[in-house]
Amino acid sequence: MAEQSEGREERLRQAYHSQTARIRWHALQTHYAGGRVVAVAPGANLVDVAVQLGMDNTDAFSAWIEAGIVSAVDEAQALAWFEADAELWAVVAAPWVLVQPAVSEKPSLEQRANESP
Repeated sequence: MAEQSEGREERLRQAYHSQTARIRWHALQTHYAGGRVVAVAPGANLVDVAVQLGMDNTDAFSAWIEAGIVSAVDEAQALAWFEADAELWAVVAAPWVLVQPAVSEKPSLEQRANESP
């Protein structure tokens, strides 16, 4: 049974890895409006999160939610991404779309205003 689980996990990892892509926030509006977009914190492995979602690993998700690593996209974040038409990494783990800021994402106007000269 453990071998089947490991095999399934590896197949999911390969599938999610091959389906991960950069996408602009504007293209995700329908999914966001449907409540299907999940934010993954920078530094976390987006594919690992998708795999555990696909494996229905509620223990991992509970820990990630509690730690703030995985969360629903709140209105303030959605608005900031909308205004910047932010580029995000995304992967679909149906029915969810997991997103994470792209490393090369430009700082928001607010972030730049708060930076020291």
